[in-house]
Amino acid sequence: MTATIIDGKAFAATVREKVAGHVARLEEENGITPGLAVVLVGEDPASQVYVRSKGKQTVEVGMNSYEHKLEIDTAEADLLALIDQLNNDPAVHGILVQLPLPGHLNEDLVINAIDPAKDVDGFHISNVGLLGTGQKSMVPCTPLGCLMMLREHHGSLSGLDAVVVGRSNIVGKPMAQLLLGDSCTVTIAHSRTKDLPDVVRRADIVVAAVGRPEMVPGDWIKEGATVIDVGINRIDAPERGEGKTRLVGDVHFESAAAVAGAITPVPGGVGPMTIACLLANTVTACCRANGLAEPEGLTA
Repeated sequence: MTATIIDGKAFAATVREKVAGHVARLEEENGITPGLAVVLVGEDPASQVYVRSKGKQTVEVGMNSYEHKLEIDTAEADLLALIDQLNNDPAVHGILVQLPLPGHLNEDLVINAIDPAKDVDGFHISNVGLLGTGQKSMVPCTPLGCLMMLREHHGSLSGLDAVVVGRSNIVGKPMAQLLLGDSCTVTIAHSRTKDLPDVVRRADIVVAAVGRPEMVPGDWIKEGATVIDVGINRIDAPERGEGKTRLVGDVHFESAAAVAGAITPVPGGVGPMTIACLLANTVTACCRANGLAEPEGLTA
């Protein structure tokens, strides 16, 4: 069997088109333009690239982009004051504080200072609790993107056996909650799970989110299963030349693709969906703030 490749780059483009359509209608029918504020503390190179990409895509879909770049030694009180200002700004519908933060700042304190209704990352403890109890919440972007791709590929997920490998607060746990919400039978597995290969092997859906390069080989995958690889790992690639590297996922792609029914590649799979879902969450937050119908197909 050769797996169907789930093209996250193409799917993300479709999501952005839907977002742009909703933004245009909000402006035309209600005179409202959704606004996303991104806060970057320090000069981490990867974070800078990510923030630039977010700002560019925000503008491309017709939304307002507000970037706040702070010095690496910014005091916690000053960062919290900025968040309070954004919480009270009616032009800002979504707030994202780029992680990781410098070590002197308390990430939990900062995240939980964001108005839950504007928490487009879905990390606020209130949103975590709402998602866990099946109530309306802001949903973390990466798991939301995975869910969208699974729904697109399968249609109904009801009754399918899903295994999430990884138990992080950012991906693993919310992914499991979303799958439960779509009536999957869900197991959260991790590095200490007994007989991990056998646990993964029974799954109709495997979501790998452990941050270990190519940890999941093809012989862990049930024939015909759908594999969503969240991992983005950089490894040495001496075949490309001295000092060269390449990106791989948490799944060994070649061996898994030989038995899976469908699989996301790395790069070009889950990654592009994260920013697309950030934009979707901002539109959702804007609609909720103004008592308008939520955008169809862009929420959990």
